[in-house]
Amino acid sequence: MAASDETPMVQDLASAGVEEPPSRYLVHEQDRHGDLLAADEMPEPIPLIDLSRLMDADEADKLRAALQTWGFFLATNHGIEDSLMDAMISASREFFRQPSEEKQKCNNLVDGNGKHYQVEGYGSDKVVSEDQGLNWNDRLHLRVEPEDERNFAKWPSHPESFRDVLNEYASKTKKLRDLVLRSIAKLLEIDEDHFVNQISNKASGFARLYYYPPCPRPDLVLGLRPHSDGNLLTILFVDDNVGGLQVQRDGKWYNVPAKPHTLVINLGDCLEIMNNGIFRSPVHRVVTNTEKERLSLAVFYAVDEETVLEPAPGLLDDKRPPRYRKMMTKDFVAGLYEHFRQGKRFVDTLKI
Repeated sequence: MAASDETPMVQDLASAGVEEPPSRYLVHEQDRHGDLLAADEMPEPIPLIDLSRLMDADEADKLRAALQTWGFFLATNHGIEDSLMDAMISASREFFRQPSEEKQKCNNLVDGNGKHYQVEGYGSDKVVSEDQGLNWNDRLHLRVEPEDERNFAKWPSHPESFRDVLNEYASKTKKLRDLVLRSIAKLLEIDEDHFVNQISNKASGFARLYYYPPCPRPDLVLGLRPHSDGNLLTILFVDDNVGGLQVQRDGKWYNVPAKPHTLVINLGDCLEIMNNGIFRSPVHRVVTNTEKERLSLAVFYAVDEETVLEPAPGLLDDKRPPRYRKMMTKDFVAGLYEHFRQGKRFVDTLKI
């Protein structure tokens, strides 16, 4: 649901100087498990992987360790120029700083009255129940793959550079997606193209720009509630001026460092199924702060909806049975949202 009398945009709430966020943004006490802002001390640094050196055994071993331990890694020398990353975050910031009426030209309502929500456009996540908890962010969600299905009516015309910058950025992340998927397949000693071959020219890719305004009660409100990504692979570019991303491991929360021009690349649930749970998709969340706005750009890559989700045959034998039951991707996607809303991982329901 986008802006309305009942659910104003979060940026508007912050601009109005609310001292207490509306109750629907508050995380229930039983779900807080202590201070939302508290994070445990890192047991070891999250590996920083040089993607230009993946042919080296040492770098490949670092990638394997990162995926086994965390389900994600920090990436450097990833092929996206610093200048392009700077231009992308600058264009995003400029979009969110526009007056509300300008941003609403890209809203995610088909008829403007909240009854016909669609995924693409400017707004927030779909509200389906009165007791649904809300996240302290606004977002702009745009299809980038397949290219011929892009809905440019939802792409901002201001700043003027936005479309060209996102188009170039998405072309770079697509190449990066394939590089990472091939590298993971090699680690697993299966056909290098196995995961890439699950992505037809109909598979979707979405760019989602998140805007997290300052929050008056970061001890009670989350920018993004705990979840794992239901897709194949996520390539995340985080505002390096402001932290907030946290990852869960063994029941504890850890801060993910924000490093300039470094990407966070994490596995999605579909890839967890395909690699038979050897590498898992990480549960993560975003905490808020009282002082600074925060921006991030996630590019979510999926598999074709008609693909059967199942462990790669090359990972199965008499000693390694499948850990997940088969499911059509479109059926898996249909079940994701309700579990996400409940703070549960749908992929866990497929375990054998």
